[in-house]
This record gives sequence, C-alpha cells and structure tokens, in this order.
Amino acid sequence: MKQLLNTLFVTTQRSYLSKEGDTVLVHQEQEVKLRVPIHNLGSIVCFGNVLCSPFLLGLCGERNVTLSFLTENGRFLARVHGPVSGNVLLRREQYRRADDPATSAEIARSVVTAKIANSRIVLQRAMRDGPELADSTQMKQAIEDMQQYIQTLAAQATVDQIRGVEGNAAATYFGVFDHLISANKEYFFFKERSRRPPLDSMNALLSFLYTLLVHDVQSALEGVGLDPAVGFLHRDRPGRPGLALDLMEELRAYLADRLALSLVNRQQVKPEGFAKTESGAVTMDDETRKTVLVAWQKRKQEEVTHLLLQEKVSLGLLAHVQAQILARYLRGELEGYPPFLWR
Repeated sequence: MKQLLNTLFVTTQRSYLSKEGDTVLVHQEQEVKLRVPIHNLGSIVCFGNVLCSPFLLGLCGERNVTLSFLTENGRFLARVHGPVSGNVLLRREQYRRADDPATSAEIARSVVTAKIANSRIVLQRAMRDGPELADSTQMKQAIEDMQQYIQTLAAQATVDQIRGVEGNAAATYFGVFDHLISANKEYFFFKERSRRPPLDSMNALLSFLYTLLVHDVQSALEGVGLDPAVGFLHRDRPGRPGLALDLMEELRAYLADRLALSLVNRQQVKPEGFAKTESGAVTMDDETRKTVLVAWQKRKQEEVTHLLLQEKVSLGLLAHVQAQILARYLRGELEGYPPFLWR
C-alpha cells in the first residue's frame, strides 16, 4: 500500500519482457537493460511495440500484477490480470446499487460535486498565483458559475440531470482553461476539449495523463474487489471501465490538469516534442512521454491532507483510499459516499 513507485512503464519500442525466477527482465536489442523483482511491482504498463513472454504473463497473473497494453501515444488497448479478487458479496451489492436509480444518482451527485469543486479550486489557485489573471472578469465569472453549479446539483434527482449540470460545468471550466497556460502560447493553447484524436498539444498531454489516471483508478478498484466496469455516473458500455471513470472525475483536475499546466508553464515539455499526423491527430515523441511519466510518478509522491481521514495521504494512494471508502459505503458502513475534496 505504501509503494508509490510500483508501476513499471516500458516505452522503448521493440522491448521484450520475460521472467527469470521471480524477476522481470526488460530486454532491448537482445541485451538485458533492467531487472525488477516481481514483488516490487503492482503493475506494468507497455506502450507501443512491446512484447511479453507467456511465462511472464503467467507470473503476473499469479502475483496479482496487472499488465496493461497501450498504443505508443497512450490509447488503451487491453489489460491482463489474474483471478478476480475481493468479496463476491461486495460486487453483488455494487450491481444492486447500480441498478437502483436513486442510489446511482446519490453517488453520481457526490462525484460530480467533487469534480466541480476541485476544478473551481484550480481556477482560484491560478488567479491567486498569476497576477495577470487577478482582474480577469471571465475567470471570476467562471468561478462564480461553478459555485452555482454545485448548489444546483442538490436539487437534481436523476443521473441524467446530474450529467447535464456536469456538462455545463465542464464547458465553463474548459472555456477559461486557455487562460491558465502562460508559456509558449503559440504552441500550447486550449480552444476546446478533443479526445479521439487529440487535435492540439495541450489536448494530447491531457489525454495521456487521463489514461495514466484511469489505469491507477482501475487497479485501485480491482484491489478492493469492486468491478471497474459497473459505474453509477458512467453507465454500462462494453469495454468501458465505468466505475473507474466515475472515481477518476473527482481526481482529474487535482492530479492531471494541474500537472499538465505545470509541465507546460515550467517548460518541462517542449513544442518540438509534439507532432501532427496526416489525420490531424497530435502525438508526443518518446522523450516527451518519458518526461511526463517521470513527472507523474514524482507527483504521486507528494502528500495532501485527506478531509475524511484527517491525515496526510500520498497522492499515489488517493485512488486506493477512495476505492476503499466507496467499498465501505456499499457495505453499509457509511451513510453516504464522501468524495475527495481538495482544500
């Protein structure tokens, strides 16, 4: 639980992963470049043309180490993991609650409230730290509007109504997101959110970080025995981790958006690290991807005071903590689901 650097990211193309006893070997051009004991790992993430031996797949399954495969640009492809763990009664309760419109709306309302509140604080911190934004009427209006959205949520009785408020709040938040970018504005700008594919460098960076975040959240949910596919805000769709996307919403602005802005504004990522393909999609090169991964792992070592626990929690453990809290709520140990709120 305390291991924060327990994800092995393999980004070098044509790498080959194998096992030797209880050790994971990373081969590049028939030379062993890295040896990692399997007990030091919680997951392995492979980007692009990376191969794994069937014996390593078996070892990862036995040791509950999740193995994920993504495209070189960070689009999720597949996950390999061992037998489902956790209490079957907890998952049955999760399915019952997901089928109940009132309970689904209650959980969705908590998640969206936290998402809007945390996004609002990102804007407030940006105004506080950026003197050039102090007199921005548009920023002030966005912050005020998002507070109104939070109050409006209390009166929304259905998941569809809650989604409507969430959509309006997201449009308001991303409508001023470009104001938060202060460096290399010619290359890093934000007009609107584009996902598949990302159409500019900022969207490419955000999408990559969101992929990393949903991977961590999905692993956390599996770790406590919940089904990542059955959500409350995000309804069932084949191949979509609905519950992971639910829990990701309350962490998105605090973990991913702030890191993306920091990487750009501190010029840790460079314009030349992004390229536009013939289809119009923007991709990151290998060096930029490694820079982002290192920053992501470093970010997860930082700490924040959790309001419910009233103690400091490493950011890398936030998804695990929230997954445990959700499991406690579904078991009837809590009266409601308290989402993560940043203060």
